[in-house]
Amino acid sequence: MSHNDHRLEVESTWSRFAAGLVGTFGEAWGELRTHKLRVILSLIGIAVAVAALTAVVGLGELQKQATLENSERWGGRIATLRIDTFTEDGTPVDWGAADERFAAVNERYGFTHTTRLIDGQVQVPVQLPEGVTMVASQQIDPAYPIIHRAKLQEGRWFTARDAELLAPPVVVSAPMWERLGSPPLSSHPTLTMTDAYAGTYQIIGVLPKAGEWDQELRVSMLFDSYIQRVGAVPKEVPVVREVWVSGKKASEIGPVLAMDLRAGLPTGVKVSVSRTDSGASPDFEQSFMMMQIITSAISSIVLLLGGLSLVNIQLVAMRQRIREIGVRRSFGASSGRIFASVMMESVVATAVAGVLGIILAVAVVRSPLIMNNLFYGMQDVPPFPILAALIGLAAAVLTGALAGLVPAIVATKVRVIDAIRY
Repeated sequence: MSHNDHRLEVESTWSRFAAGLVGTFGEAWGELRTHKLRVILSLIGIAVAVAALTAVVGLGELQKQATLENSERWGGRIATLRIDTFTEDGTPVDWGAADERFAAVNERYGFTHTTRLIDGQVQVPVQLPEGVTMVASQQIDPAYPIIHRAKLQEGRWFTARDAELLAPPVVVSAPMWERLGSPPLSSHPTLTMTDAYAGTYQIIGVLPKAGEWDQELRVSMLFDSYIQRVGAVPKEVPVVREVWVSGKKASEIGPVLAMDLRAGLPTGVKVSVSRTDSGASPDFEQSFMMMQIITSAISSIVLLLGGLSLVNIQLVAMRQRIREIGVRRSFGASSGRIFASVMMESVVATAVAGVLGIILAVAVVRSPLIMNNLFYGMQDVPPFPILAALIGLAAAVLTGALAGLVPAIVATKVRVIDAIRY
């Protein structure tokens, strides 16, 4: 046989295979259109189960992101290192010397996101409509809202240039903003402080309430603006340093950083470096994995029940099609062709149900009802996971193949003489 004859034979074989495959799909689709009501009734459960299975994975990704963002608001992004400086005997720390030492070490490490933090240890006198009121305050650097993914209800966070403004900027809590009359930030509203903090401060942002119960009056201000007012941090006030580093390097950097910082400080001053982000806990990923396993198992059981229902309906329908299949056998249809045709009816039907289930799952997961009520304020909304859609579709096709196996075997047993009997 020549090379050309061999090539033509191969092409002919592939053409027959493709034609047979297309013909099988065509026959399956034709049967589905003929028995629409039967198909719809048998596939509703499968579509719902696929939607549930797909939605579980999609909602799991959203819940994981929401929990991660909420955790980062408290403990910082992965990986955040907290640096505590203290003395063995409890005597005050020279924060100026500690700052100088950190600046020298930072030149060597090249950290890009660092912040000093005094959180709730200092109260500031603020002039409110009812009089001067002592209000909780927070002193931070511009990197703090980046490290903690801190979101605002309105306005903006600090920038490095804000420390140069004549009216130092502040970010206030929503209850304080309401107490001041909720002035629009576009009008450049200000608040006034007295005593050592005497001066006018421009409100540039508003922190949202943690809940309806949250009525705390609070002011966040730049650390440098605070120093300009009071001259130096009181030695009894603890100052925390936070550094955002690569998660892969956090375990390596921590112990070395603590030694480097301690080496340049007076005797008796201790430095502790620890991780505060959620990545430090191994249970974070495991909790979501366990939840997805449980919910996926429930969806799989529903999918299995839908498949069993489809098997039952297919077997009942097969008794009504014995004459049809016997006639096809009389015209030369092989057992393989009959088997593939009946099998593909089930596979095509469940594949269509799977696609509809996936569309339903995406619509539900991305609906305003879900996003606005369960995941409101999420900053980085993850895309709907393609893996979830593929898992849902694969589960539907596999269910269809298993559900069509028994009816397809029964169909191959039909003989030409059965067409006359029925």
